[in-house]
Amino acid sequence: MNKIPFSLKKLSLTALLFLAAYLLGSGAAMLVSPPSEAASASADGNWGLSFQTQGQAPVGNATPDYLKDFNACYVDNTDEKVIYLTFDAGYENGNTEPILDALKKHNAPAAFFLVGNYLETSPDLVKRMADEGHIVGNHTYHHPDMSKISTAEAFGQELSSLEEKYQEITGKPMSRYYRPPQGKYSESNLKMANEMGYKTFFWSLAYVDWYQDKQPSKEEAFNKLLGRIHPGAVVLLHSTSSTNAAILDELLTKWEEMGYHFASLDQLAKRLES
Repeated sequence: MNKIPFSLKKLSLTALLFLAAYLLGSGAAMLVSPPSEAASASADGNWGLSFQTQGQAPVGNATPDYLKDFNACYVDNTDEKVIYLTFDAGYENGNTEPILDALKKHNAPAAFFLVGNYLETSPDLVKRMADEGHIVGNHTYHHPDMSKISTAEAFGQELSSLEEKYQEITGKPMSRYYRPPQGKYSESNLKMANEMGYKTFFWSLAYVDWYQDKQPSKEEAFNKLLGRIHPGAVVLLHSTSSTNAAILDELLTKWEEMGYHFASLDQLAKRLES
């Protein structure tokens, strides 16, 4: 079992509850929809994917055209071998630094979708992300099921409170990129995010990397992450994963050997506007 380096005994009850909710939610977010469900135009609930052809983008349970109406997307519709690296982080457990080191070695930009707990406990790492040119995106302050939030006021508070904390730490405004906690969303959520000037980013490739006591092996990780890579991929990895920290340098190298390069989520945001 991989041990988190800080003492759980020192965490407040709130932090413990948040951690449990984050891990459970992260698992729910990775559910893969069967093909019969993934073909629908839109769907409220969990984000889901159906991988049908190796080397090609999966089918999401909401179509690209539907999502674009709300300035949202999950993949870049392109034949270009480009990868957008994104990391979700609810807390820090010692794996972010080697991940940042690997990204720096490969000159690979990434987007880190963070929550309030991460900003509160790891401001120096947040500053490093910003200083090294990475995007810090909004994963909400408390990581709730946003699909159950019906009022614009409550929805907006979850995003704006994180914006304020980020600016307090870095002195910079936060990029208005949003990833729904647990991958749960509703059409009203997409509308509210859009009205706040946010672009919503789901993902087109992820794997089960969030269980701290059951981390995937290197072989298991490579099987999914190399076998399912595709042009325009928005890759979601968890920066809490010790496996991801250990393999990222080699993983990026292997993707480069396959002819892929890495681009900032800013590029995909601009394409979304065109």
